[in-house]
Amino acid sequence: MPIKTGAEYIQSLRGRKMKVYLFGELVKEPVDHPMIRPSINAVAETFDLAVQDGELASANSSLSGQQVNRFLHIVESADDLVNQNKMQRKLGQLTGTCFQRCVGMDAINSLYSVTFEIDEKHKTSYHKRLVEFIKMAQKENFVIGGAMTDPKGDRSKAPFEQDDPDVFMHIVEKNDKGIIVKGAKAHQTGCINSHWILFMPTMRLQENDRDYAIVGAVPADAPGITYIYGRQSCDTRSMEEGDLDSGNSKFAGQEAMIIFDNVFVPWEYVFMNGEYEFASMLVERFTCYHRRSYVCKTGLGDVLIGASAAIADYNGIPNVSHIKDKLVEMTHLNETIYAAGVASSYQAHRTKSGNWLNDDMLANVCKHNVTRFPYEIGRLAQDIAGGLMVTLPSEKDFRNPETGPILKKYLKGRKGVDVENRMRILRLIENMTLGRNAVGYLTESMHGAGSPQAQRINIARQMQLDYKKQLAKTLANVKEDAESTQEPSDYFKRVFKISTRK
Repeated sequence: MPIKTGAEYIQSLRGRKMKVYLFGELVKEPVDHPMIRPSINAVAETFDLAVQDGELASANSSLSGQQVNRFLHIVESADDLVNQNKMQRKLGQLTGTCFQRCVGMDAINSLYSVTFEIDEKHKTSYHKRLVEFIKMAQKENFVIGGAMTDPKGDRSKAPFEQDDPDVFMHIVEKNDKGIIVKGAKAHQTGCINSHWILFMPTMRLQENDRDYAIVGAVPADAPGITYIYGRQSCDTRSMEEGDLDSGNSKFAGQEAMIIFDNVFVPWEYVFMNGEYEFASMLVERFTCYHRRSYVCKTGLGDVLIGASAAIADYNGIPNVSHIKDKLVEMTHLNETIYAAGVASSYQAHRTKSGNWLNDDMLANVCKHNVTRFPYEIGRLAQDIAGGLMVTLPSEKDFRNPETGPILKKYLKGRKGVDVENRMRILRLIENMTLGRNAVGYLTESMHGAGSPQAQRINIARQMQLDYKKQLAKTLANVKEDAESTQEPSDYFKRVFKISTRK
């Protein structure tokens, strides 16, 4: 039976033969580990939302003819892309953290068009294989984890030049049944909570890197795979008694390193095998989708803005002018992120394969905003919250019969506000700006889908300064000996309906 609800999803993760290390020890059952479970709960929300709001979180798939979870849908229009953004913001509001499925969604969509174009050039059958894989995942309602980032080793060297070839994932053997791969993928969001891992190259490749130009899918519990769970600030609070100090006890994100030690991949799940010249296209299309996907952070921003407004109210100062001004500034920054992402989706275009790709320039602008604005929103939230956010005694002190009454006496805010409620909001702000979910709201915003310089490089490539200078000179009636002949880019032609010069 296909997975439908969040509870069914959680049950589907039980009993797998996964090799997961946390704090240097093997985890017997990840589902029941108190530090891992909040991240599983966040993924479960993606299933429950599809049940509760099918129009937002599901779509009709032309591949299977069925209603499928939007995270498994191949986008067929600009509206599909916009609905992804709306769903992402909603899930951010519901969880206050990373819900871990955007990477897989963006991976299958980027591969859909890239495999089509590989087949067109090389007469391969990758696209057909991929379609069958996606149809299977849609039918079972599986979670697909996208794995792109390699450890990279010496970053001044190409993959084939590395002293240790395993710092980039590569093929070590081929036979009539499939391929065997070795290497690792770092910073892997939600990988332990996935049913399948879809691995891809991490960068532009050369002809000598042919063995690194591989794309394939394996079950998350395939033999030879080991997971090493990543630490997060304040993560062990989820293992303590009580739920106040964690700030967000139900939901959290997840990052881990995946080690592939001679993992077998059947040919039916191999979607690139040595076509190195398409690695850059895949990375570029994936990052185009994924940088726009960072509108998910606006859902987290909504939560943090709400927490800031709540603590101002609890402190008795909701109408003080500078507090209101800070809340306006936080909202302005948050909506600016969302506007760029949604605009990128609305200005999408159809690829050769038939699926749709959002606008690259605006996707990079969206993600570049995300590398900055959440930090400012977090700073303003801390400003409004006050120092008690980081000097607050523990929940055990509040529960202690001797110290508890003292704390409740001296930590009162506005009349009529329960002291514990005030403490809970302060812990939530701490959780999102310094604690465990600051990983998903701040650091991930900085480095996910490429660090800030990656977006600046892409923006620079598409600035069209010569074309824009030509526009200015025409209006200013500037006469020069050599007239600029640069044509508007495809971006300008598509968006502004500019005709090519005759």
